[in-house]
Parts: sequence; C-alpha cells; structure tokens
Amino acid sequence: MNARSDNGLPSPPAWQAAGGPAVDPAVLGDLRSRATELGFNRLGITAAGGPPHHEHFRGWLAAGLAGVMQSWLERHEPLRRSLEAILPNAQSVVMLATDHALGGTAAAETLPAGQGRVARYARGDDYHDLLRPRLNSLAAWLEERVPGCQARGVVDSAPLAERDFAWLAGLGWFGKNTMLIDQRAGSYFFLSALVTDLALPADGLPQADHCGTCTACLDACPTDAFPSPGVLDAARCISAVTIEDHGPVEAALRPGLGDWIFGCDICQEVCPWNRFAPGSAEPAFQPRQGEASLSLADVLLLDEAGFRNRFRGSPILRAKRRGLLRSAAIALGNRPHEPAFEALAAALADREPVIRGAAAWALGRWLAAGVMPGRARETLTERLACEPDAAVRAELAAALAVSR
Repeated sequence: MNARSDNGLPSPPAWQAAGGPAVDPAVLGDLRSRATELGFNRLGITAAGGPPHHEHFRGWLAAGLAGVMQSWLERHEPLRRSLEAILPNAQSVVMLATDHALGGTAAAETLPAGQGRVARYARGDDYHDLLRPRLNSLAAWLEERVPGCQARGVVDSAPLAERDFAWLAGLGWFGKNTMLIDQRAGSYFFLSALVTDLALPADGLPQADHCGTCTACLDACPTDAFPSPGVLDAARCISAVTIEDHGPVEAALRPGLGDWIFGCDICQEVCPWNRFAPGSAEPAFQPRQGEASLSLADVLLLDEAGFRNRFRGSPILRAKRRGLLRSAAIALGNRPHEPAFEALAAALADREPVIRGAAAWALGRWLAAGVMPGRARETLTERLACEPDAAVRAELAAALAVSR
C-alpha cells in the first residue's frame, strides 16, 4: 500500500537496468496489457536489488520513530535488505499502482456531528482481498507466458520496501509527508509488487521531487507527526495511532485526533498534487452501504461479535474492537454530540479498560465544555465508585477534576 514512508529523502542512487538475458519485447507489451485488463492503473519496472534507502530506514528505526510497530519492524529489518527471502535469484520488480475511491473529492470533507472519519482507502472492502487475486493472476499469466520463469506477488505480505522500488520504477517521488506522489495521480493509490527471476527491461529514471517549497502537509498535521520534512514519527501519526495502536492514547495527543477513528487523510487532503487524483469506479473501493463515515454512537454499542460482523472484509478490522471504540470515544470527547451520550456512558462499563478510560476522558471534556454537565458528572462519579482498574480510576478522577 502507498502508506507513509519509513525513511527520509536521500539523493537518488545511480539507476541500473535489470541484468540477465534479453527478453522478447512482446512479453513486456503483453505484461502491461494484462495488468491493465486485471485492473491495475499504472506499472513500472526496476531491477531487483537492495532497496536504496535501507540505511535511512535503519536510522529511522534507531531513532525510535516507529511507534507500536518498532519491535516488529526491527525483527524484520534484516529481511528487507534483499529480495532473497521473497524470491531467490530475483531479477526484476514490477511495481503496480491501483487508484482507489476518494469519496467524491480529494479535499477535506464536512462531517456531521456524531460521525467518525475513516480514511478514504478503508471505506470499502479490504484492498488485500481485491489486489491479491489480481496479482496472483498476473504472476500465473507471466509464468505461463514465459515457461520456466518464476514470479511472486506481494501485497503488504512480505518484508519488501514497496515505496523504494516504486520510486525506482518511476511511479512517484517521496513527498514531505513521506507518501509516494505521482504527478499524474497524486497519492491516493495502493502499491503492490510482482517479483520475478525474469530480467525485464527497467523503466526510466525515478520521478524528480516536485514538492518544491510547499509545506502544506507538514503545516496541516494536527499532532505534529513530522519532526522534519520526509520523516514521520509514527507514535504521533493519527493513522498509526488509530490503526496499529490499540492501547491508551497519550492525553496530549487526543485533541489532535479530532473526529478521526480509523486512519487519516489530512496531509493528503491539503497536497496540491491530489487535485489530479483520478479516483476509481471499482465497486470494492466504494463506501460500504454508501457510508463515508461512521456513527460514533453505533460504533460504541458494538460488542465483539457485532464488531466482526459489521466490519467483516473491511480494513477496519485491523484496529480491533478495543482500538476502534477507544478512538470513537475520543472523537466524542473532541466533538460532543448530545444524542450519543447514552452510548458514551455505556462505554464506561465496557469490559476493555482502554475503552472505559477513553470514555471517561471524553465525558470530562463534555463537563469542561458545559455539555450536559449534570449527567456527565453523575455518570463519572457513579463509575468511579465501582471501577476496579487503577489507570481508569485515574482517568475518571481527572475528568471529575475538570471545571468549566
């Protein structure tokens, strides 16, 4: 996927064409045609080798900027150094870009009170379920078209530096928000890869950086997740916090989450290049049930079975129930909505302490804002009297200590 990058912006290395024996030019033309038939929007090819920005990735990890993914990424870092673990004797990497739906516009959307924002890519079905069969079909086609060759598709399923290879293949440059940006398509697209031992002619030079002096993405981030251009602090990134981190959110970060409950598009919404984002008519990428946002009250009332049924086949499952409901409670704290009071009060008795703690904080915000102050204080006081978890008791006490 074209997620936020995990490295800085070093100078491009010298380009090298894929090695190995020559390939019938007709194969390349047929490959591009087949990829288009399968629904991929753009294709670029580069030589298989070590990702050129790997040392910068290691430096990013050493700086402790990976958030809750730190340990996992550190364990898999050695595997990212080469393609050997993905396909021995790999010669070429075919990078594929697939545009996804934008919900009508690339710009920021107005959301009614009581609704939670969901990143555009996650409003439809899980992109893995759509792209993986397409990629497997392309791999099978190539192996049949060139008997004896091998190909393996990757959709977030292996330690592959997709953005590095997509950059080398000419599909975009690294923006200051670390997203891969394409002049023709902005940044609202998924990346997937086909690694093969077939030596295909590599495409031209990587795209030049066209961000210039623009800092719109850096200026717009409400949690200051970019310590410098091209460097992401995942512990402060709304996307990382709402998707990967299922525990308590640092109190200082909570207001910055606004009404985002899964992912975040802010740094993409303000990017001038996304004026050219083409979007997609692919049914699987359209908002499920026509809903581009989620009712926060409805989310807070989901039990485990309800959560799994509601989001079966959706990327939102990745947040897990406790992460999504925690974020929904925080969103109601940031933007109180009186009709959601009962759902927020019910969350104070949830079996998950992280949800109870977030609900306590939210009601404290209501109290401070003078929204249903009597009921908010009464509900918090009643819960404090029976709350068994020390961390949640601290949240409840802090909420009650707030005065308008």
